[in-house]
Amino acid sequence: DVQLQASGGGLVQAGGSLRLSCAGSGFTYPDYVIGWFRQAPGKEREGVSVISSSDGSSYYADSVRGRFTISSDNAKNTVYLQMDSLKPEDTAVYYCAADSVLHVACSGHAYEYDSWGQGTEVTVSS
Repeated sequence: DVQLQASGGGLVQAGGSLRLSCAGSGFTYPDYVIGWFRQAPGKEREGVSVISSSDGSSYYADSVRGRFTISSDNAKNTVYLQMDSLKPEDTAVYYCAADSVLHVACSGHAYEYDSWGQGTEVTVSS
């Protein structure tokens, strides 16, 4: 049974940084694609960044490229999202999601992922 635990959210001023963590169990990381998604009030869930440890590929949304960095520690079954130069528009609930590399490539489409963790809230004040 795949389980994901997201953490690390909080309140930060614009220009600040946060690091989100997604700890997983019930699967082997290199066999899975792990992604971060976010949903702001009144908006659809959108892909932020995805990593495939099996081949090192990654995806970043245009809105976060150059500011966010995704990484994985397979020994800890944990994926991190380092968020720098945060902007008020980054405010959202952030979710991590996972699916097998057999089912999904490094995709930013939320509908392609079967397993989801609970969200962690990020608030960026101006």
